[in-house]
Amino acid sequence: MAQFFSKRRLKIAEQIIIVIFFAVLIPMTVSGFIINNINQQSNRAQLRSTAIMVANIVSNEIDGFENLNNDELAKLSKTKLFKTLSSNKRQIYILSGDELIASRNYSEEDYKHCVSELPNQLTKNKATIYGEVKNQPTVYLKKTNPDITIIVNTTEDATRLAIDHNRDKIILSIIVTMLTVFFVVGLYTYYLYINIRQLFKAIIAISKGNYERRIRMLTNIFTPFELVFLGNEFNRMVNQIHKSYIQLKKKNRELKQVNEFRSNMIDTVSHEFRTPLTSILGYTSRLLRQDIQIDEETKQKSLKIIKKQSERLKRMIEDLLVIPDIEGARLNVNIVSVPVSSVIENSIMLVKNDTNKEIINNLENCNIEIFADNDRAEQVFVNLIENAIKYSKEDSPIELDYEITENKLVVSVKNDYEVIPRDKLKTLFDKFTRVDDSTTRTTRGTGLGLFIVKGLVEAMNGEIRLYSNKECGFCVKVFLPIAKNLQNMVK
Repeated sequence: MAQFFSKRRLKIAEQIIIVIFFAVLIPMTVSGFIINNINQQSNRAQLRSTAIMVANIVSNEIDGFENLNNDELAKLSKTKLFKTLSSNKRQIYILSGDELIASRNYSEEDYKHCVSELPNQLTKNKATIYGEVKNQPTVYLKKTNPDITIIVNTTEDATRLAIDHNRDKIILSIIVTMLTVFFVVGLYTYYLYINIRQLFKAIIAISKGNYERRIRMLTNIFTPFELVFLGNEFNRMVNQIHKSYIQLKKKNRELKQVNEFRSNMIDTVSHEFRTPLTSILGYTSRLLRQDIQIDEETKQKSLKIIKKQSERLKRMIEDLLVIPDIEGARLNVNIVSVPVSSVIENSIMLVKNDTNKEIINNLENCNIEIFADNDRAEQVFVNLIENAIKYSKEDSPIELDYEITENKLVVSVKNDYEVIPRDKLKTLFDKFTRVDDSTTRTTRGTGLGLFIVKGLVEAMNGEIRLYSNKECGFCVKVFLPIAKNLQNMVK
């Protein structure tokens, strides 16, 4: 058994059963055996003493009646002799020589047995116990005056009443006590086992990555405080782990997006930088050649292209450099009053329009001035117009329009595009986010354009909103404050 226990870890219920067996069952059994033995010895001594006492009582009653012959004693036994012993269950026999002259609770078989067991030499005038049955003591008292022998026999019914009945009570009380102990301990073990299993299941679930599992305790009078405390603390710990896990998953998604777009951004930036650099290097090399004659018109055209490509390169660098400032909320802007028409016109000139998309500018005659940083405002609209050109349908124009709402000028950039779901539309201002469709898969982009635009517009105390429906396709509206000196004129 020792080897069995050393090789196998016992469960709590099994351990409790073993503890009950050795700490309760065996001690209570031994205690019951000892108590029963002590009780039996006590009852046996009591039976012996009462048997002697009954013999003495009968002897005293006979002494109270003087000069009685055998016939008178026989008659007296039926009336007054055994009156004080009416409730006693013992058998009483009075013999004169070998003749039975009086009796109580007579039994032929018991009488013969008691007489046969009498010793040959009788002690006179003293109640003496004889016989072989321990729990059924028989007493004789040999009187000399008158010359009679009193025999008191303890019957089996008297023994059962005195010893067996008490022994049965003790055994029954021990059994009831043991059953009560087993019931209470079993109930306690049941709830304890269920709660501990809940804890085990929760731990296993956590180990397998299920951070939403909680311990559901069966709390009652049998639930220990320490177990309830452990369950509450475990649930609190799992809540913290679950929150951390959600945050980690969010960070992992962001890192995955960064990793997915990092290669694309490097390719795009290198490609976008390579195009203007190639043009600048090509036209510069052409102008520096000494072996050919270049007319003035060609020189001016080459210089304009070099200037335009340099400005384009500058814009791309500014876009990349502005991201850390936007994220750190430390973007510096120089807010002044600027005419919106010149901002839009300069932005259109700076836009890369390789596909020669038609740009409809409805702000050419708009004489409204806005509070904005001129360079940052141009950067905003260059990004928006290039984005509209890049992601619009073939042969569809780009339209720029405006309206006035609550002392703000609303400039809208519209392009024909499929309807974007609202939940996806809300994410387009996030870094590295693009609409996943056939257009974006064939068009280069980092997903930073709208993120940069939103940061620049908000730095100039403006607001930007995105709309997508069947009527307008895709529309970006930029809300910028109108210059105060023109507000009255606008009204």
